[in-house]
Amino acid sequence: MALHPEIAAVTDRIIERSRPTRDAYLALIRAEREGGVDRPILGCANLAHGFAGTEEDRETLKAGRAMNIGIVTAYNDMLSAHATYYRYPEQMKIWAREAGITAQVAGGVPAMCDGVTQGYPGMELSLFSRDTIALSTAIALSHGMFEGAALLGICDKIVPGLLMGALRFGHLPMILIPGGPMRSGISNKEKAHTRELYAEGKASREELLDSEIAAYHSKGTCTFYGTANSNQMMMEMMGLHMPGAAFVNPGTKLRQALTRAAVHRLAEIGWDGDDYRPLGECVDEKAIVNAAIGLLATGGSTNHLIHLPAIAACAGIVIDWEDFDRLSRAVPLITRVYPNGSADVNGFEDAGGMPFVIRELLGAGLLHGDILTVAGDDLSAYGRKPVIADDTLAWVDPGASKDESIVRPASNPFSPEGGFRILTGNLGRACIKVSAVERSRWTIEAPCRVFEDQAAVQAAFKAGELDRDIVVVVRFQGPRANGMPELHKLTPPLGVLQNRGFKVALVTDGRMSGASGKVPCAIHCSPEALGGGPLARVRDGDIIRLSAETGELEALVDGPTWAARTPVDAPAWASGTGRELFAMFRHGANEAEKGASAMLAAMGA
Repeated sequence: MALHPEIAAVTDRIIERSRPTRDAYLALIRAEREGGVDRPILGCANLAHGFAGTEEDRETLKAGRAMNIGIVTAYNDMLSAHATYYRYPEQMKIWAREAGITAQVAGGVPAMCDGVTQGYPGMELSLFSRDTIALSTAIALSHGMFEGAALLGICDKIVPGLLMGALRFGHLPMILIPGGPMRSGISNKEKAHTRELYAEGKASREELLDSEIAAYHSKGTCTFYGTANSNQMMMEMMGLHMPGAAFVNPGTKLRQALTRAAVHRLAEIGWDGDDYRPLGECVDEKAIVNAAIGLLATGGSTNHLIHLPAIAACAGIVIDWEDFDRLSRAVPLITRVYPNGSADVNGFEDAGGMPFVIRELLGAGLLHGDILTVAGDDLSAYGRKPVIADDTLAWVDPGASKDESIVRPASNPFSPEGGFRILTGNLGRACIKVSAVERSRWTIEAPCRVFEDQAAVQAAFKAGELDRDIVVVVRFQGPRANGMPELHKLTPPLGVLQNRGFKVALVTDGRMSGASGKVPCAIHCSPEALGGGPLARVRDGDIIRLSAETGELEALVDGPTWAARTPVDAPAWASGTGRELFAMFRHGANEAEKGASAMLAAMGA
């Protein structure tokens, strides 16, 4: 099937726009391969320091003839998704020896959970933890001891951060290794219902806690289709996992077989082999477009409208929100997973999962099949499902959808378009995800109420002050103001207001969770309010029009009055919970559309 013309046009636009920076990036990684720091040039004292921590592999490392894999891990046992990695390094060392190579833990990266910090000061560190992870990855790989790497990470900022750091070592072959989602607990619909009851004062804190524990109950990624699971989807679409590895549960024979296969595959695509596949060549413009298409076809997390441009920039590729908007009009929505449907990712995997999605999109000419992946010379292997057959790992055709309420063929989509739009107007430029929003709510026009933190919104809701048609504006939530925290705590009260029959929308320069759903939200507003951005001119009672149909985001205030308004000042900056340590990240951050990153801004990306 020929590639869809609009996908081809957007890809060509990205290639042309990126040509100078992509050429410079490829020159960098080739120079690193040819003349950078690697084991053969290290001095004897340097090498001895690198060997000192190991006994079993010391002689192999001393001989210097076998590939050495650097393991970069996000393990911690406080977070369910990363607790799965506890035994991985020792297992991977055994599997490396099977392939005649060695493996060492090169370093660890932090892994924080937005689910734990949501609504509290720690959330103001969350986005910039991604830059910290990228920097930590670079430190881990800086020793010149490795000819390849295995990246162990799953959740919201961890996968983007790992990739951003790893791409600066793009001359090395690398594979991302997921841990898989926890098995299903109570339904996401039941969980959301209890949250809304609690927001209305109709459920106790004990009832809410019991509900949350029943949802988040064991090792593995959360089962809703938020940023963490969108990460895993994108790695499949870019060909950076072993095929079909994204949503296999932890502790299963298949999960272990896929991890073992990843280690063996790294040996095959290594530095000195006949099938050398450097990460920086795998992550090209077509792979980035595939990731964007995956987000749109599956209703993935809005956080990746920040993360994917940041990942791309680290490979010398420039993608913007217009690219997403144009792709969204060409790519059908073929998946419904909570919050865009009732099923969780385990139900999605059982219905066909990523192999079904990739096979369908490839067959309909909606994906670039001709990309270099860690598994082969095109994406076709990712359209097959991993199984254990006769105690052997194999891949088979996923067949027809097992449940068309969850995943459908591209010929019979839930919607002919993806779920993303750009909004523009006198309030700036923003994003909106509409894949879970009823079409009747794509346009909201109502008086606004302005807030400067989400706690104030919750207080006003509890006081009954928001019981009307309303656009809630939450400003000074951008990357430079306070680190751009997610505002997921607003989802239950705004959902309650909508359930009461009111027309409700949110407008903010902050982020919403990857779990954002049925309430229309104009997010990532740029320029942000800090520094005089347009949200700083909004006043209580202004009529705001938000329309995903027409792409409008307007305060309906006459021009002279709007121009005469003095932007309000930002609230006093808050310290504590380590926030003062991240001042340099806030002060140097670029805009959301470019990745909301101080690191990228300093690089000139």
